[in-house]
Amino acid sequence: MLSTITRHPVLSRVLGAAATLLGVAVFVFIMLRAIPGDQITAGLGTEAAALSPAQRASLEAYYGLDQPLLVQFFTWLGNIFTGNLGFSSRAQESVLDLTLQSLPVTLELALFSIVLALVIGIPLGMMSASKPDSPRDAIGQVVGLAGLSVPAFLLATTLLAVLASSFGFNPNGQAFARFFDNPILNLQQMLLPAIVLGFGIAAPIMRTTRTAVLEIRSNDFIRTARAKGVPPRRLQVKHVLGNALVPIVTMTGLQFGYLLGGAVVVEQIFSLPGIGRQVLLGIQQKEYALVQSTVLVIALSFVLVNLFTDLLYRIIDPRVRAA
Repeated sequence: MLSTITRHPVLSRVLGAAATLLGVAVFVFIMLRAIPGDQITAGLGTEAAALSPAQRASLEAYYGLDQPLLVQFFTWLGNIFTGNLGFSSRAQESVLDLTLQSLPVTLELALFSIVLALVIGIPLGMMSASKPDSPRDAIGQVVGLAGLSVPAFLLATTLLAVLASSFGFNPNGQAFARFFDNPILNLQQMLLPAIVLGFGIAAPIMRTTRTAVLEIRSNDFIRTARAKGVPPRRLQVKHVLGNALVPIVTMTGLQFGYLLGGAVVVEQIFSLPGIGRQVLLGIQQKEYALVQSTVLVIALSFVLVNLFTDLLYRIIDPRVRAA
């Protein structure tokens, strides 16, 4: 029975995703409690030292810290299955409500960044692969190297400082506007962080595109199509790029998953109330339920992106469907 399930491609991926989420849950739970301090100390600061044993015991019971770790873990996990992600004492809101507010911000930023990265990375990679070891290839390689080596926080702070001081352009200095409330301001606030993240992601997409295109161009069917007089534009788009999509889709899916949880620095610099910033604030306040549940949501989003990427494989590559 188990061997039958594991041989099924979809069921095996679902089981792998469940195991990944469980592993993330255990890891985050343990790591949070390995960090010195707790929610009481983070909330009261130096005043926590003045608490009497009875007062500390009362607060520990209120936050659930008096329970054994195993009980705390399974209590939290059981609440997850009922839709109860916990409560944030700092924001005085449920973690579910906070996540429903912050996750769309990160998703919007991730989509904008990925679109910009694809618009930059794929044409640049194809341009570099069209004439290897030429000046255009060198330009593409330099841009790719810059995207990989320049830290996001450095590019973000430099871009923000230059535009704000020289041109007076700093839409992120205003309160965050959601798309359906003020679409113009929302797009302006998303522009700079999307450029920062998109530039960094364009580099691996460019390098992946270059490698894949060079490999496809060396195949016999490309030389046959060229000999038959297939127009160059059609040859590049349909035959070369079409067959190079699988590694590009793989890299795009990985980078999109990274953005769902790894954009915390950019969100903090540009004051975007995204899910990465939510995790950062939760860690600072030692709000275990907030951090645990939010990281689990990020992991679930990453798993869903990977499953969607697998689905795209089956759409763009008939060999995967036949496997």
